[in-house]
Amino acid sequence: MANSTNGKGTAAGSTPRCIALVGPFGSGKTSLLEALLARTDKLARQGTVTDGNTVGDASPEARSHGMSVEVNVADTEYLGDRFVFVDCPGSVEFLSEMDGALSGVDMAVVVAEDDERKVPALQLILKALEARAIPRVLFLNKIDKSSRRVRDVLTVLQPASEVPLVLRQIPIWEDSQATGFIDLALERAHVYHEKEPSTEIDMSDEDRTREHEARFTMLEHLADHDDDLMEALLEDIAPDRDLVFSDLVKEMQDGLICPVFFGSADHGNGVSRLLKALRHEAPFVDTLSNRILDDNSRAALQVIKTLHTQHGGKISIARVLEGQVSDGDSLFRNGRDEVKVSGLFSVFGQTASKIATAGKGDLVALGRLEHVETGDLLSHDEGAFTGLNSPEPRSPALATAIEAVQRKDEVRLSAALAKLAEEDPSLSISQNQTTAETLLKGQGEMHLRVAQERLAGKYGLDVSAHTPHIPYAETIRARTKVRGRHKKQSGGHGQFGDVVLEISPLPRGEGIQFSDTITGGVVPKQYIPSVRDGALDALGRGTFGFPVVDVAICLTDGSYHSVDSSDQAFKMAGALAIREGLPDCKPVLLEPIHKVVIACPNDATARVNAIVSARRGQLLGFDARPSWPGWDEVQALLPEAEIGDLIIELRSATAGVASYVSEFDHMAELSGKAAEQALQRSGKQAA
Repeated sequence: MANSTNGKGTAAGSTPRCIALVGPFGSGKTSLLEALLARTDKLARQGTVTDGNTVGDASPEARSHGMSVEVNVADTEYLGDRFVFVDCPGSVEFLSEMDGALSGVDMAVVVAEDDERKVPALQLILKALEARAIPRVLFLNKIDKSSRRVRDVLTVLQPASEVPLVLRQIPIWEDSQATGFIDLALERAHVYHEKEPSTEIDMSDEDRTREHEARFTMLEHLADHDDDLMEALLEDIAPDRDLVFSDLVKEMQDGLICPVFFGSADHGNGVSRLLKALRHEAPFVDTLSNRILDDNSRAALQVIKTLHTQHGGKISIARVLEGQVSDGDSLFRNGRDEVKVSGLFSVFGQTASKIATAGKGDLVALGRLEHVETGDLLSHDEGAFTGLNSPEPRSPALATAIEAVQRKDEVRLSAALAKLAEEDPSLSISQNQTTAETLLKGQGEMHLRVAQERLAGKYGLDVSAHTPHIPYAETIRARTKVRGRHKKQSGGHGQFGDVVLEISPLPRGEGIQFSDTITGGVVPKQYIPSVRDGALDALGRGTFGFPVVDVAICLTDGSYHSVDSSDQAFKMAGALAIREGLPDCKPVLLEPIHKVVIACPNDATARVNAIVSARRGQLLGFDARPSWPGWDEVQALLPEAEIGDLIIELRSATAGVASYVSEFDHMAELSGKAAEQALQRSGKQAA
């Protein structure tokens, strides 16, 4: 049943296999990790999320919110085989943690439960695995709380998966409780024991009938990809058990099926059977390394996570794909930049233990690789390969304007924000030049809250945050001609500048144009640039207090004084003319409009359309989301002022799974009550 060697002849059990635990928020991944570690005697006692004593979710932020907010790593051994489990957050706001981890794992255990509301979230997880061709099994958790037949649960979950969900077990029921299981491959029945391995029992006649029926269904799925098995089934010949196991392993590893196991992580039920399946059926690291490395690679590591620790500095968590790495080794980042390992550690939860060397398949932490990022490939060989592309960062869904409470902390805040963004690529930091704000963008409310908690707890920074200001602008509808005269006498040389400007509107998006029609030297040529500078400065704050755009300025006339005129005087005259002339040009407020594409399950499309309409949006239509059965993409034009907390309402209407991307499209006029409200929110008043 077990493969004795992997693709390059490595003996089974000699290299650890790396297994990602993934699944929707609240499905029980951290509890399953705890159960796996306890069953393999890595832990003396199985902890619980409720008690806050688990190996995973041990960071202050995870403990505080009772949820995974970052990947957690733990290694163990089972019957001589070594495993490294990577527990990934399930909340849609922290899925970028999973994105990085998946670049270095051999297989995934998808943890799900009997909850129709979480099917869209399950589809998000499975899509990520399918896109990366990662073999997977599904562990149906909380079987003790399920009231439906397992095959009925699979009918509900199947739309989330592109490949068949194939039952490997069926439950043994007693008084509507799952008291054990029947293994469809081995054709054996087992009874559960609380946090102990199950024991084999004899099957009842009724259970044997159920087992035959369920096993035949499993074999039918396997026969879709095996002509010999199909022929045996058609001829009613019992297939050889080795053939069945061979097909189960091959079709799972090839991504043709997703086998389904079940149990209860809290009670330790189904854990031993899952471990046995992983031991016999999970691929080794060669499957991953063969996709990435060339044949001449002596050593290579895939970086799956970046951390900044308070005392140890920057840490890069990486999977050794080939060869061996030692503390002090020089490595090349993506075959180019040379870096040196300054500290090598094994990782177990929040604990890092110093080691001298790490070998093929190990997941380790490398110290102080300053220019290395998540997704990079490290190797002893310069220029041998380019490695995997870094995971594509997820588009931000929510932004907050952030600043240090104490001015003296501004430099420290900038450095801390850069470190947070390096740890979590789905966080982004930007400067809005128009509103003079630092924007922290993330995947949702909790995501940004955790980031701010880390600024306080990890970096000791007191910060304040508020809703970002909208970069409104203004333009004009009418033209005017205005004189601006700046005259001042204060002893000695005075100041004198006199200009006549024509101010007129331009089509939307044309910006600001300045020209002159001066003849006869009424405004000396050397002062014209100063007139332009003064006019442009004045356009920075228009009648409503916002920058003025799409305006043409023409200098047509003026006068000067041979002694008192200067660059500064004509700059002041140009600004004065603009300030006096703009109110006569029928000024109007402009707001930024974005093109928004919203992805949502199609049963929520009508609700999404209503949300967009209620936010002054213009619906452009919707289409089926490519390669996403059961999903739509809604296209709309939406004012930026209405996008701020859009993701909160969208996720409320879509069981927490909607997402969107947006980009600036154009500026549009804003008038009436909406304009009044915009001015009130911005605290602006007419100039």
